[in-house]
Amino acid sequence: MEHLKTFKSYGYEDTVSFAHDLAKDIKAGTVICLRGDLGAGKTAFVQGFARGLGIEEYITSPTFTIVNVYESGRLPLYHFDVYRISNSDEMYEIGYEEYVYGDGISIIEWPQLIEDILPDTRYEINILKNMDIDENYREIEIYKV
Repeated sequence: MEHLKTFKSYGYEDTVSFAHDLAKDIKAGTVICLRGDLGAGKTAFVQGFARGLGIEEYITSPTFTIVNVYESGRLPLYHFDVYRISNSDEMYEIGYEEYVYGDGISIIEWPQLIEDILPDTRYEINILKNMDIDENYREIEIYKV
């Protein structure tokens, strides 16, 4: 795994702006595995990323639907939240392969729960809170696998 960058975010707007800029040069077929504790800012990251793709729809976490599909930007965005998945087989039932190996961008929250079916080539983004610095401070680490 190759470390590409660490970004320091001091609040919601920093995270949204960073993700917005990251999305500008992203290529079709990219898979991003988004890791972080509850409340780390994963949804804020996806909101900014979606704006960077030109998606104007309101972005919410697909906690109960597993995947939200947004097709109004320059590339489709497939936003997965697999927190409630009990095994990888459930992912195939919702069309996982069509999304992940398709022409859009897939962002997968809680990817550690489906580690066995993740693509070999992907980006891993870790959002880490550090309450010693500030309650809104985050370090966003980007790796390429």
